Amino acid sequence: MLSTRPAPLSHAPIHMFKFRTLLISVGVLAIAMCANAEDTPEIKELLQASGCLSCHSIEEKIVGPAFKSVAAKYASDADAVSTLSQSIKNGSRGKWGRMPMPPHSTLSNDDLKALASWVLTHKP
Repeated sequence: MLSTRPAPLSHAPIHMFKFRTLLISVGVLAIAMCANAEDTPEIKELLQASGCLSCHSIEEKIVGPAFKSVAAKYASDADAVSTLSQSIKNGSRGKWGRMPMPPHSTLSNDDLKALASWVLTHKP
């Protein structure tokens, strides 16, 4: 006897939609985790104590350039950590406009390297 019921619809499109949604969610989460991987309590404290956040932010220029702009400028510099560490230590004038960056000569070499490395993780 032949059935008059229609053949069952495939559930493949629904499963693919769920799979794609899950895959996208995992990807977004992974990117978010990587973006904040270096935002340790120690680096946040160092940024605050050194006064970095008085003049800089990650995305927008305040007095000094945004950290993303600094990271972009040094992106092709193979010795960027050292170059930026020295710039933080000695200060600079004229690199980003008329406002000079004051020297932070009291910071240890480890702190200078940590700050420079953190800034360089913010490439656009």
